[in-house]
Amino acid sequence: MKVAGYNLGCKVNKYELDSVLEEFKKNDYEIVDFGDIADVYIVNTCAVTQLAERKSRQMINRAKSKNYGAIFVAAGCYTQKEGESITDVDIVIGTNNKDKIYKMVEEYIKNREKILLVESISTEKIYDDMKLSSTQDATRAYVKIQDGCKNYCTYCIIPYLRGAVRSRKLVEVLEEVEMLAKKGYKEIVLAGIEVASFGEDLGDIKLIQVLEETSKVRGVERIRLSSMYPTVVDEEFVSSIKNLNNICNHFHLSLQSGCNATLKRMNRRYTTEQYRQGIKLLKKNILDVAITTDIIVGFPGETEEEFEATYNFVKEMKFSKIHVFKYSKRKGTKAEILENQIDENIKNNRSSKMIKLGESLEQEFLKNYIGRELDVLFEGKIKSKDNRYPGHSMNYLKVVVESAENIKNEIKTVKIEKVEKDYLVGSLYER
Repeated sequence: MKVAGYNLGCKVNKYELDSVLEEFKKNDYEIVDFGDIADVYIVNTCAVTQLAERKSRQMINRAKSKNYGAIFVAAGCYTQKEGESITDVDIVIGTNNKDKIYKMVEEYIKNREKILLVESISTEKIYDDMKLSSTQDATRAYVKIQDGCKNYCTYCIIPYLRGAVRSRKLVEVLEEVEMLAKKGYKEIVLAGIEVASFGEDLGDIKLIQVLEETSKVRGVERIRLSSMYPTVVDEEFVSSIKNLNNICNHFHLSLQSGCNATLKRMNRRYTTEQYRQGIKLLKKNILDVAITTDIIVGFPGETEEEFEATYNFVKEMKFSKIHVFKYSKRKGTKAEILENQIDENIKNNRSSKMIKLGESLEQEFLKNYIGRELDVLFEGKIKSKDNRYPGHSMNYLKVVVESAENIKNEIKTVKIEKVEKDYLVGSLYER
């Protein structure tokens, strides 16, 4: 039997799908590409934007066009939101119970009766028992340490689909990290829906303790954090991590707006002054730190002055990269009914302007590294018949070199020679 999976959305979703596929592999299924003919297709859906929902539907339809007689499974945030209204797949599973997908497929094979397993998530307090011992990525492994979100930003549907904060036990995190390190993964990405809130439901542990303990695991050369709520960056956090040599000097701190009035309407629980202070702490204490962020343009009520405030704040912060999103109305959120919804043409103009600023800031950041040396963890060749290898530095800059030898999953020092498009080009350098 062959199984194919397709993931949409965040790093947590990626981890969960990898864990699901691993269970199938353990039970003698062959994992094939999503574009191939398979007996089972699994689409791990997303609902963070209307576009994500549309793509989720498209991927379900694409699978059906490959092999209409296969078993079709839809899981994740979109299915949690839509539930029983999804009628054209065989198995529908919400954001919980993904660890049961293999068993549900086996049950469906026996009974050939549609399975709907979408439960209320609002009162869920137990962390789903999902594990991962390998991933299709040869160099970087994601480890899920947390689920759920308590922030309830007015534009966001995810807290309603993922439930309350639920943290994984530290001993389980460390066991998984140790196993992945033994299998040769040099970089571990600690992921969560709101990873900065790790431990709030446990009472006696914080995110920093996870970082301190995972940094001790033998074989782990890099620990990277997924996107974080910016208030996690305070004096205690920065003073604790600055001496941990394998913590990557790259932090994705979602800003969303650089205007306090807009932040308040978004229910983002910080001000631009607080965000600025966090950035200053990181830049003062961590060498070559790269800060990436997300920006929403066209949020309800965003005036031209508010947009300009965000534009100028982004420019001031000198991010290494920004991801720009046009506000997307989500049914069931508070922002859906806010007055002064922004015209789509205005959103498009603001998005274009912000994207151009982001590209300019990225180029400025990259140019700082011409003539310098960077340690790079390399991935596979760009093309099978090519000698170019891409990789990433500790601060998540993409670097490409030519090498006659296979340097996949190796960390090499690179002398940076130039910027090309949105990445750096250099030569392998022996000290």
